[in-house]
Amino acid sequence: MHVLVTADTLSGTWTYTRELVTGLVTRGVRVTLVSFGEIPLPERTAWMDSLYGLDYRPTAFRLEWMQEAEQDLPDSSAFLADVVREVRPDVLHLNQFCYGDLPVDVPRILMAHGDLVTWTLAVQGRAPQPTRWLKWYRDIVTRGIAGADAVAAPSSWMLDAVRACYARPRREAVIYPGRNPIFFNPYVNKDDSVLSVGRLLDAGKQVFLLTQHAHPVSVCIVGAEQTVPMPRIPIRADVKVATDQSSVAIRGPQTESQLRALYSRAAIYAATSRYEPLGMAPLDAALSRCAIVANDVPSFREVWGDAALYFRTNDAASLAAILRQLNTDRDLRRAYAERAYTRARQRFTTKRMIDDYLELYRSLVSAASMAA
Repeated sequence: MHVLVTADTLSGTWTYTRELVTGLVTRGVRVTLVSFGEIPLPERTAWMDSLYGLDYRPTAFRLEWMQEAEQDLPDSSAFLADVVREVRPDVLHLNQFCYGDLPVDVPRILMAHGDLVTWTLAVQGRAPQPTRWLKWYRDIVTRGIAGADAVAAPSSWMLDAVRACYARPRREAVIYPGRNPIFFNPYVNKDDSVLSVGRLLDAGKQVFLLTQHAHPVSVCIVGAEQTVPMPRIPIRADVKVATDQSSVAIRGPQTESQLRALYSRAAIYAATSRYEPLGMAPLDAALSRCAIVANDVPSFREVWGDAALYFRTNDAASLAAILRQLNTDRDLRRAYAERAYTRARQRFTTKRMIDDYLELYRSLVSAASMAA
């Protein structure tokens, strides 16, 4: 089987792309990967070097959620259609809505892992202000959904949100993201510390909730979702604010090994987001055997069930109270760490994700063959 995958190099979905592409190639699937947003540095594509059967086509076309994307879309669509006609894949796995109605005769899956309208509703509690550009954006998302043979989402909550805001897909699937457990170390002795990942100014991640109250344990906030290559010269990009009652360290972008070490040493991961369709960081934490303390929003409830502790929705005081409880009750903390780890190993691995996608790919190819 040959799958053409599109990707976004500017967000945390690049980690998801890596897991997807690596998982497909190691299962014997030929993959053509076309990326949009910016040309990634060689260090960010080093993981591709050992993947036999991967054909990578990077581009700098602007992404659909950018204000200037309207200017690029005709050219980027024509480029992608030319690649499809050249390589003749069996399936398109599209991670951008705008290519769902690409004028090619190939079954296509649209992966709905985030959009501007559902983000605004979740984060600001209202629909975005109507503008000419927003009408264009809504139209291309709706056309993409209508043109796709199937729309997959990383949670039922996200699928429901897309359906409510745009249109009902002709076929739907929930495929939870997965990670390879080999990337993480769940066996290190834990420090009395809390970790969270997200920019302080990102209202969707709202990691700033951790700065609103004093905590009996140290708190580390990594202010970037994307990892960075190992610098030739060590760079310090940390800020630490400490008082007699609390300590909060804010770190800049981390390398993969640095972030892996932070996950392995942290006893607790604070999943503070209002809007977290893909949820890769909490999954990384769970595979590192961190106890998950999550914002009480539907997507976290769906994914983590009784394997996480939940603080009142968007409430910093409630978050602080649960952190105090886990610091006092170490047995409870260890129990929830084990629950999160077990749930992640059972439900959210790359293998399970690839199994689900291959089943969907084959059903679409079979349906297309019967229709022909």
